[in-house]
This record gives sequence, C-alpha cells and structure tokens, in this order.
Amino acid sequence: MRLIHFALLACTALVLTGCNDTLETVERDVSHVKNKVDYPLSPAILAEIDKKGMDRTSPIMIRIFKEEGALEIWKAKRDNRFDKIAEYQICAWSGKLGPKVKEGDRQAPEGFYNLTPAHLNPNSKYYLAINTGFPNRYDQANGRNGTNLMIHGACSSSGCYSMTDAQILEIYGFARDGFKGGQKTVQLQAFPFRMTAENMARHRKSEHLEFWKMLKVGYDNFEVTKRPPEVNVCEKKYVFNQQTEGGSFNGSGQCPAMSTPPALASALSSYEKTYDLAYATAMKKYDGMAWYDPSEAERKALVAEKRKGREPAYAPTGSALKAGKLMKETEYAALMEKKAQQLTSSSPATTATATALRTPHPSATQPAAPQSNSAPAAPTMVAAATPSAAGQSGTAAQGIPVPTMNPLAFSAAPPPEAPEKKPFWKFWAKE
Repeated sequence: MRLIHFALLACTALVLTGCNDTLETVERDVSHVKNKVDYPLSPAILAEIDKKGMDRTSPIMIRIFKEEGALEIWKAKRDNRFDKIAEYQICAWSGKLGPKVKEGDRQAPEGFYNLTPAHLNPNSKYYLAINTGFPNRYDQANGRNGTNLMIHGACSSSGCYSMTDAQILEIYGFARDGFKGGQKTVQLQAFPFRMTAENMARHRKSEHLEFWKMLKVGYDNFEVTKRPPEVNVCEKKYVFNQQTEGGSFNGSGQCPAMSTPPALASALSSYEKTYDLAYATAMKKYDGMAWYDPSEAERKALVAEKRKGREPAYAPTGSALKAGKLMKETEYAALMEKKAQQLTSSSPATTATATALRTPHPSATQPAAPQSNSAPAAPTMVAAATPSAAGQSGTAAQGIPVPTMNPLAFSAAPPPEAPEKKPFWKFWAKE
C-alpha cells in the first residue's frame, strides 16, 4: 500500500509539473550567469520556436498590458505572420492606467514605440534594460516629456516596466536575436489592458477613453493581420497602415491624403461587426456600474508579503485587476468627489487633477457603442477614430493576404523621411 501511495504522489507531481511547463519564466537564480548580453535562450524556448515554424533570429514584437500585468513576446513565423512565443508577469509598474504625460508623473508609457539596437542597455544598474523609446513622435507632438523609461530587471519601478532579473534576461535575449537576424526595429505596443469589447465597456468612464480608442485602432490592425502595424503620426494622432499618394507625415501637421488597403479595410469591417455585438452585450452587463481603477499604493498593499526577506529595492506593485473593483455609478461618483476634495485640500497644485476627477467623461452620462471606422470603400483609419474590432484573434486573420516579403527585412515603422519605401501591404498577394 505504501508503494502505491508513493506512486500516486509521484504521478501527481509529474502532472503538476506538466501543467506548469510553459514559456512563462519562473523565478530562478541567475547569479551564475557570467555573460548576460550573450546568454542564450533556453533549449525549451528554442524547441518551441522551431515547433511554431519560426527561426531563432526572426523578428519579434513586444506587447504590454498594464492592468493584467502581462508582457508578451510575439515572433515572426516563416509565413510572415507573428505568433506569441512567451508571456511574463510584470513584477512592477508605477502609477495608474493611462499615458505618461510629463517627467516625474511616475506613469509608465502607453502607445506604440520603435526599439533599435541602441535602445538595449547591457550595463543597466537594474541588471539589463531596454529603453521604451519614450517620447515618440506622438508624445512629442502632444508636448509630453520624460526620460529613461525602461523595461528592466530588479522588480522596482518609477515610470518603468520592471521584471525580475530572470525574465529580463530572456526578454533581452529575444530582442538581441531579432536584431542579429537583421530586424531594424522592434515594435513595442503598450496598452492599458487587452482592448476587448468587455474591457472597453468596463473602462468607458475613464478620462483616458478617447486616447485608448485611438490606441485600439492599432490593436485591431494587429489582431486582424497578425503583423505589427505601420505606425505614423499626423495632426497629433496615431495613424496605422495607411497608403499615401504623395505627401508625408508630420506629427503636428495636417495628414496627407491617405487610404486603407481594400483587403485590410474589408477584414476590419467584418471584425468590427463582431466587436459591436460583444460591446452591446458588455454594456448591458455594466449598465449602472463603473470600474474603480486602483492607485499604486492600493496595488502594493496586496503584495506586501512578497517584499518580506527581500532587498529594499525589490518592490512588486501588484495587480490592478485584483485591487480594482466594480461599483455602482452613484458610489463611484461619491468616491471620486471625496478623492477630489482630498486633493484640493492637500495642495493648490492638485486643483486641476481634482477638477478632472469631479468632471465626468462625456461617455459617463451617454455611454454608446463605439462607432465604426470609415467605410471599407475608402477608409482613413486615422487612429482618433473609435474602436473598430473585437479581440477575436485567429479567425479573422485567416482571410487576410499574407505579406510575401522576407520577415528578416521587416521594419515595423519606416522613417517618415523615406516615403518612397513600399509599405508591407503592397506586397500582399491575393488569396
């Protein structure tokens, strides 16, 4: 009987081990690593790369979701589509949901950023670091500023996305190998949350809603094509996957004449129909309710135990999903008023912030399903448009023409000073 008992325990242990056998990095000691910069990806990751039809040095893309506390690595397959190869839990990020606006606001950036080999910092005091590229052209056009916003190790953040040392060792390795393969820029997409109909409806009362609707256009383009969108900026707005007939993009200047490739416009239109149905369902679910986005202090309180026995610099910030809460609209309004009063009484400099808390977003009084993008016949896909597609990855992408160019030569965002370079959609073949 004892042998049977031990055998059952052993089998259980094996099952549990199998359940946890993913590419999400577990906490491990990396003190033995002598050469951080050239430390190879693990055999398990390399095997998964091959299994998914990828090359070790094919291009990558990074996606961040603040609320979920997730960082994803997507990698180009041999058919030129991207697939997720690894996912990590972010150890620490500072501030709340919403973009970074100015130096010292402790906000981690949101938006689309291009990373080059020059953004890799092998000598960071936070083990290893990758500069996010903030401020980008959009940030600059809108007067936003800040410096040294990183993805780094050490699990401590002041406006950055901080990982454990073991995690950043792998993330750095993915970027290094992509650049070795000839990738010119790695696209970083930083979002407040996964931009599904459910999440957009839940956050419809946020002061950042219009900014998030703009980001969602780029999110949708990627969900449909499984290719990092070409990103440009004009009229102080993001613009995604646009063909132009002469002219060039200027962050603060007028947008040139532009259009969305017909195949892409058609796919996005179909994708949007699914989103609209899901949004209407979510609005019924959240009718009369509002989501409270927690402060950094409220998030930290949930993970205080994790800091015990660690170095003082180790500062995980916890999950915004776990610390946030769904409230009745009346309770939410009362809470915002209370916080506004506290800000006003604490310092005259916070009066503007207090006013913003008191003033409901237009969508708070008249919530409506996001409108569609421009008609498929001649859409503009300017990112300031309302969200257009659901988070149904995989199915819609099946009917989208695949770029035939070599993914190793792919640059996520060609420089605006070279408009004559063909964007990737001009290589699409009819299926």
